[in-house]
Amino acid sequence: MSQERWRLPDGIDEVLPPEAASLERLRRLLLDLYASWGYELVIPPFIDYLESLLTGTGSDLDLKTFKLTDQVSGRLLGVRADMTPQVARMDAHRLRREAPTRLCYLGTVLHTRSDGFAGTRAPLQIGAEIFGHDGVESDVEILRLLVATLEAAGIDNAYLDLGHVGIYRALASQAGLDRGQEMALFDALQRKAIPEIHALIERAGVTAAVGDMLLALPELNGDDALERAAAALAQAAAPVQAALARLRAVADETARWLPGLSVHFDLAELRGYNYKTGIVFAAFVPGWGLEIGRGGRYDDIGRVFGRSRPAVGFSTDLKGLIAQAPAREAAAAPTVLAPWSADAALQAEVGRLRRAGRRVVYRLPGAAEPGGAEVEVLVPEGDGWTIKPGADA
Repeated sequence: MSQERWRLPDGIDEVLPPEAASLERLRRLLLDLYASWGYELVIPPFIDYLESLLTGTGSDLDLKTFKLTDQVSGRLLGVRADMTPQVARMDAHRLRREAPTRLCYLGTVLHTRSDGFAGTRAPLQIGAEIFGHDGVESDVEILRLLVATLEAAGIDNAYLDLGHVGIYRALASQAGLDRGQEMALFDALQRKAIPEIHALIERAGVTAAVGDMLLALPELNGDDALERAAAALAQAAAPVQAALARLRAVADETARWLPGLSVHFDLAELRGYNYKTGIVFAAFVPGWGLEIGRGGRYDDIGRVFGRSRPAVGFSTDLKGLIAQAPAREAAAAPTVLAPWSADAALQAEVGRLRRAGRRVVYRLPGAAEPGGAEVEVLVPEGDGWTIKPGADA
C-alpha cells in the first residue's frame, strides 16, 4: 500500500512545471482580456450549501456534485461542479444592479465523473456572464468573447455548434407531452435514436403533423439546418417560430462580427435543457471529439435568489485550452545565479534584476545547482556586480 501513495484518483491530476507556468500565463492573459471588455472578476466559494449549487439547474449538476454533511450546521454541502449558479446568486442577491452586469470567474470545479473538457474531473473552469440583458446583442457578445478566449490561447481553427432549447420545448408543449414523455423523448433525441423517437411519439398519441416535426429535429443539423427548418417546421406554433427567429438573428449578427467563423446548427442538441432557456452553443476544434467551450442563455436561474434577470454566458477549461493550443517554445531568459552573500551592492543588483522580470536564484552552499548555457552568474566586477555566462564564471 505504501508504494501506491503516489497514485492519484482517476481524472484528478497534478500540474508540474512548465505546464503550471503556461496555465498561469494564460490565466493572467484571459482575466486581463475579460477586464478589457468590462467583465468584473468574482470568486465564488469552493464549497457551498447543496441547494444553492443545484438551484435553477434541475438535475443537470446533481449527479456531478460531490456531497458531504456540514459538521457545524448538519446541512448538506456540495463541492461546486459549476460556478454559474453561484455567480447568478452574486448578481441577484449581493450586487442587485439595474444596469447589465458583466462578471467573470476562474477556479477549480470538481465532478464525480468526467464529462469531457480534457478528460479531467477537476477542470480549471474559466467563464464569463452577462446579467440583465435579453437581446441578441448580449448573446453575440458572449459568443465573440468565447472566440476571443480561444484565439488568446492560440486556437484559431475552432467552429461553433448553435442551437435553441426553445424549439424542442415548444414542440413538446404543442404535442401535449407530459413531463415524463417530454424527458423520455429528449433523451432519445440526444442519442438521435430515430426508431425510439418514432415509438415514443406513437405511444404518446401525438398528431401526425406535430409528430413529423418532432421526427425532423434529429435531421436538422449542419450548415443549412435553418433553411431546412423553415420548411420542416412551417406548421409549428408561434413559440417555435419565435425561437427559430431568435436563432437566425443570432447567427446573422455573429456572421457580421465574425465573418470568418465556421458555424453549424443542430436543433436536437439541447445542452443544459433543464435550465437553459434560449440559445445554446458549444465550441469544437477539428480532430478532438470533446467540446472546448460551452454556454447559452438561462434567464430564470436567479429567480430562487430573489431576482430573476436575463442571463447568458460561457465557460471553458484552462487545462483543455492548454492541451489544444499549438505547442509554443518558451523563450525564457536564462536563470541568473547569485552567490550567497549579504553584500549590499549584490542585493541591490538582485532586486533590480527581479523587478525587471529576471529569475535570480541564490546559490545554496553545498547544494547541487543547474549548469549549462541556460544559466548566467552574477560575479563581482569593480565596485559592483555583473552578469556573465555560466561557462565563463
